[in-house]
Amino acid sequence: MTDEYPNKTHELKVWSEFYDKIASKLKQFEIRKNDRDFKVGDTLILREFIPCCECDGSGKVWDAGDKADCSCPKPHGNYTGNRADVSVDYVLHGGKFGIGAGYCVMSITLIGTRKVY
Repeated sequence: MTDEYPNKTHELKVWSEFYDKIASKLKQFEIRKNDRDFKVGDTLILREFIPCCECDGSGKVWDAGDKADCSCPKPHGNYTGNRADVSVDYVLHGGKFGIGAGYCVMSITLIGTRKVY
């Protein structure tokens, strides 16, 4: 890592089933679309999220063969108030090793958890 890159903090949703594994240090990786240019040294604030049961948090539902807007209000689910802060230790970029182009796998270390309201 060079001193030229300022580390960034990214706030992201994480589904409950994954949040629990991250908070217990069982899951030490994160797979994401790399639309934020994740780098080693970044911090991820992972906010536990329970998605809408209609759209699964996407905001879209199947309607007559096409995807239509879900009628639930944004953010298409609810935050629980739990949050896990993790540091990014390694980033494996996609386009090889079975990881889709534009995606990445990040090795993460738990910094801590807390309840926020």
